[in-house]
Amino acid sequence: METADAASLDRRARKRLATRRAISLAADRLFFERGFENVTVDEIAAAADVGRMTVFNHFPRKEDMFFDRDEEARETLREALRHRDAEVSPIETLRLLAHRLVRQQTPYLLFSTASQSFIETVENSETLKARARAIRDEIAGELAVALAESVGRGADDDQAKLAAAMLFASWSVAFIEAHRTFRQSRDTEKAKAVFLALVDQGSLGVKAAMAGTVYA
Repeated sequence: METADAASLDRRARKRLATRRAISLAADRLFFERGFENVTVDEIAAAADVGRMTVFNHFPRKEDMFFDRDEEARETLREALRHRDAEVSPIETLRLLAHRLVRQQTPYLLFSTASQSFIETVENSETLKARARAIRDEIAGELAVALAESVGRGADDDQAKLAAAMLFASWSVAFIEAHRTFRQSRDTEKAKAVFLALVDQGSLGVKAAMAGTVYA
C-alpha cells in the first residue's frame, strides 16, 4: 500500500511536471508566433500564469524552454543501450530504436506541420541555432559513453567515440532531410520513409567502418 508520504511526493512530482509542461507550451506558442528573440521571460510567465522565478526554477535558460525534450531524447538513447539484447550489436540496437521511435510517433521525431514551426523557429534564431549545435555535440559525447558502457568498456574508449560520431552524423542528416522532404511534399509518410532509409543506410556504413569491433 502506498504511504501518505509517498502519495504526497507523487502528487508534488506530477504538479511540478504539469507546471513545467505548461511553461514550455506557453513559451512555444509565443516563440512560434513572434520568434524566439522577440519573447521575454516575463511574457512567458504571464502566459503560463506563473511567477518569473517559477520559470527559472524549471528552466535556467530561455532556450531550455524551447528544447524541453532534450533530456528525454538523451535518456531514450541511454536506456536503449543500457537494456539492449546481448545478441544485438549496439549499432543495430540504435537502428531498431529509430524505427521504434518513428512508429510510436515520438514527439521529437514527428514530421508534420506543427514540427515545421519548430524547425523554422530554430532557423530564424541565432541563439537557438547555437544551442542546437551545442546539444548535438553534447549528445554525441554522451552517446559515446553509453556505447562504451554497453559493452563494458571505459568512457574514454576511442572506438566508441568514432562510432558515436558517425552514428550521430547520419541521424542528423536523416533528421534534416526528412524535415526538408515534409516541407516540400507535406507528406508525413514520405518524410518518415526518408528518415528511416537514411538511418538504415548510415547504420550500414557505420557497421562497415566498425567491422571487427564489439560495436558492430
